[in-house]
Amino acid sequence: MSHMLGLKCRECGRLYPKDVVFVCEYCFGSVEVDYDYDAIRRVLTRETIAARAKSLWRYRELLPIDGDPVVGLHSGFTPLFRAERLADALGVEELYIKDDSVSHPTLSFKDRVVSVALSRARELGFDTVACASTGNLANSVAALGAHAGFKRYIFIPADLEMGKVIAALIYKPTLIKVEGTYDEVNRLCAEIGAKYPWAFVNINIRPYYAEGSKTYGYEVAEQLGWRAPQHIVVPAAGGSLITKINKAFKEFKMLGLIPEEPHTKLYCAQAAGCGPIVNTIKARSEIVKPVKPNTIAKSLAIGNPADGYYATKAVLDSGGWAEHATDDEIIEAMKLLAETEGVFTETAGGVTLAAAKKLIEAGTIPRNESIVVCITGNGLKTQEPLAGRLGEAARIKPTLASFEAELATQLASEPTRHR
Repeated sequence: MSHMLGLKCRECGRLYPKDVVFVCEYCFGSVEVDYDYDAIRRVLTRETIAARAKSLWRYRELLPIDGDPVVGLHSGFTPLFRAERLADALGVEELYIKDDSVSHPTLSFKDRVVSVALSRARELGFDTVACASTGNLANSVAALGAHAGFKRYIFIPADLEMGKVIAALIYKPTLIKVEGTYDEVNRLCAEIGAKYPWAFVNINIRPYYAEGSKTYGYEVAEQLGWRAPQHIVVPAAGGSLITKINKAFKEFKMLGLIPEEPHTKLYCAQAAGCGPIVNTIKARSEIVKPVKPNTIAKSLAIGNPADGYYATKAVLDSGGWAEHATDDEIIEAMKLLAETEGVFTETAGGVTLAAAKKLIEAGTIPRNESIVVCITGNGLKTQEPLAGRLGEAARIKPTLASFEAELATQLASEPTRHR
């Protein structure tokens, strides 16, 4: 049974049917899904959720589909674990990693939003899905769209990392490289979407697509023992993820699934070379000024973020803050996470951890309160920035003597590492 009432303008509150609507015709505000929370409260309990399969669809009543899901039956419910070695390195007491770098099937949190978008696209009668992407979304639409039997058109910036290009092409979509930034790709896709009857997941069916991000927040709360963290650090590209994690905690509190306290403080992480939302938060402004991206964190390289205003508002209203990460800081954070917790994150995760480290060192995030760091993608997709930054493998002859000579060299140069 669906508990989706329809769509609602985020600015003026105007109501719309649950159709293909993404801009309010009255005030030009963006729209989002409206739910019957009273009905949901009567049927959704901790026990009901816990008894269900471990996928994003365990929160079905809070997701915008009328029937059964088409894809994503094995997506979501990724690990959240206590990161004790990383906590020691950062000098904090209670640190958790929410790790979507192992998300099924394409190793990023985009599997959540695409699962919801494609399930809704099928209900709306589309046979073709499309997207503008900085990489992870391309992979997810290509893979999950193939599984669901959709025709797929995927548009990406021409300079995207090869790992993400290959991880889209393997599913045999129509992949189109556009000579321009993501923002230029997105504008082109808006024009194409106005002419062709395709479901652009992050444009004309964006209200449904964006709701999938809430499952990241639901899982954090459930995996923490049905409580919200005191602090959560989230990477931002278009800004939707941080707003939907915030919405997830609010919905769980409204439904009595988690306590009203604590009120989670949200922290926005962006690259120094593309940080329009962080810039806005630090200026305490309501105007998000677009920037031209120049960063190794290509998955976050959106210079004109669609949800920038709402992300800024969510962060400041929560009492949180924001921080940039330079390219060097991104690389060092990727290495730190791998060396301490055995997690290989993409550059976006490097941004998030680097920003978290700076916020902790500045005293903005207290060292004695619960902190969640959001890791949203896998490092196997973005290996290029690490080239020449990790040293070289030792090379020996196939003899014990050769090995022992190398071992002696290693012990002499890094004595504490082997003790």
